[in-house]
Amino acid sequence: MSTSGVVKQIICLANSRKMSGRCIAGKEVLADGKSGGWIRPVSDRENQEVSEWERQYQDGSDPRVLDVLHVPLLSHTPKDYQQENWLLDPDFYWEKTGQVTANGLSQYTDPVEVIWVNGHHTYNGRNDRIPLHEALAVDNSLCLIQATSLEIVVSQPGRDFGNTRRSVQGRFQYRSAEYWLRITDPVWERDYLAKPDGSYSIGRCFLTVSLGEPYRGFVYKLIAAIIPA
Repeated sequence: MSTSGVVKQIICLANSRKMSGRCIAGKEVLADGKSGGWIRPVSDRENQEVSEWERQYQDGSDPRVLDVLHVPLLSHTPKDYQQENWLLDPDFYWEKTGQVTANGLSQYTDPVEVIWVNGHHTYNGRNDRIPLHEALAVDNSLCLIQATSLEIVVSQPGRDFGNTRRSVQGRFQYRSAEYWLRITDPVWERDYLAKPDGSYSIGRCFLTVSLGEPYRGFVYKLIAAIIPA
């Protein structure tokens, strides 16, 4: 265990793609068993992604969504709207201490009416981005919600512009708004890229939604994890 910082126990609610590594995030489990705030362990690299070596358990395996784990951390390092960031301690393994089921996730959802700021769309999205100056006024970058249904769309969104790369998008309604967001959950993305282009209906599920790094004046909302209910 780390002696230079702290060890936090979290429920892993995201292990998503980020640059050349991953974005890991979860909610702290307090001493009384209740839910604490979000924690996102980050590296000291420019974009703060977490490498495979930095996030692995002692047996070499990778943390999975719904794992309960101990994470050695050095210090709280909030950055703009990503107030949940903590610098990880790369000298120590992470430790899996248990696992939860989706049945108990309702107590961890965030009571939000709107997923940050709505009204800004990309060519193939709905409410999927926020102008950077508006995002800088936000004090969090992670939320867990429950969607009554999810549609996964596999397509070539840039085909009209000569880009034939395929992407996987999640479409859902939350409260009174529609959201069409890019999926960065690598398990679901990989599974659906193996399928033909089209739309696939998923039932009730929990979604971890994250705000990514700024890009050309905007911050993008991403589906970092899909957890069937």
